[in-house]
Amino acid sequence: MGYIYALLANRKILWLLLIINIIGTIYGYIWYGWQLADTPTIFLPFVPDSPTASLFFVFVLIALLLKKNWPIFEALAIVTLVKYGVWAVVMNLLVGIINGQLDAVGYMLMLSHFAMAIQGVLYAPFYRLKPWHLVVTGVWVVHNEIIDYVFKMMPRYHTLDNYMAEIGYFTFWLSIFSLGITYYLCLRKGHFKLDITK
Repeated sequence: MGYIYALLANRKILWLLLIINIIGTIYGYIWYGWQLADTPTIFLPFVPDSPTASLFFVFVLIALLLKKNWPIFEALAIVTLVKYGVWAVVMNLLVGIINGQLDAVGYMLMLSHFAMAIQGVLYAPFYRLKPWHLVVTGVWVVHNEIIDYVFKMMPRYHTLDNYMAEIGYFTFWLSIFSLGITYYLCLRKGHFKLDITK
């Protein structure tokens, strides 16, 4: 186990992940381009969920490379990476079930979003969160859900249009789960901690 965390703290690995996440973030915003083009300006920050999650993690990686911790980005990163990583896997799985098949892009999205969730969790021992960071993050993700499912700005999967109420309900509890995982890994008494800043 120690070998894994030594590998995660390796600067070459951090640089590799930084490059991958920057590319993934840019690709993600391009992916949302057609939806952003007809999104009211006030809602723009809340539509591209997954690339914004990976953008938060980009700041986490930059901080670790600088031998620092930026806890608000750490909280936002782990919660949103887990939430939207799992969400995208489930949504693409549902598309495959409804359509009877899933294309190569769908499998690519499942794999890349699963990797998003895993990387957020793997670096949890290096995060230095305080309770208020988790509170702010909780407000962010719940507010984002209101924008998505009250104002209808959720990521568009036309195959799933008839299930928006159920998806909204699932997404709410996924937020609670993601916040709970973050509390367990980063804030509970006696949680596992490692130092990357020395």
